Amino acid sequence: MKKTAFLLMGIALLSACNNTTNEAEVKIESENVEVASSYQYYGDTISSTDGATESGKLFAMFTDTDSMDVKVTGTVNSSCKVKGCWMKMDLGNDKEMHVTFKDYGFFVPTNLNGETATIEGYAKLDTLDVDYLRHLAEDAGKEASEIEKITEPEVTLTYVATGVVIEE
Repeated sequence: MKKTAFLLMGIALLSACNNTTNEAEVKIESENVEVASSYQYYGDTISSTDGATESGKLFAMFTDTDSMDVKVTGTVNSSCKVKGCWMKMDLGNDKEMHVTFKDYGFFVPTNLNGETATIEGYAKLDTLDVDYLRHLAEDAGKEASEIEKITEPEVTLTYVATGVVIEE
C-alpha cells in the first residue's frame, strides 16, 4: 500500500513539473533578447566607454594645444608582436596614433587587428625619431628592407593609456 502511494505521489510530482510552454512563445521571447558584448580590460578600470571621442576626430581637437587628457574609441590596426607593449589606433586618412601604456604597467594581446578599443589617458603631438620608428617597425615584424626605408622622423599623435577596454 505504501509503495502504491509513493508511486502515485511521484507521478503527480512529475506531471506538475511538465513544461507546457508553447514553442512559438519561446521563439518570440528569444528574438527580443539582446546579446551583450563582452570586453577585455587592461590597466586601470575605465568606468564607462560612454563619452569617448572617436579616434578620427582627435587630430582636430589639437588646434589650441599640443596635449590633453581624453578618452578615445576607435579601431586598433596592430599591436606589438613581441609582448603587446604598444598598439596603433586608426585615425583615418592613412594616419595612426601610437599608444603606449603608463609605466609599462600592463600589456595588450599581441595579435590585435581590427578590434574596437576605448582608451583613457593622455594624448599629445610628438615627434618620433628615426631610431624609435625603426624599433617599432622591428617589433611589428616588418622586413629589414622596410625598416631601412625609415629615414625621416615622424610628427604624430602619441597616447599614454592608463586603461584599455577591447570589445570582443
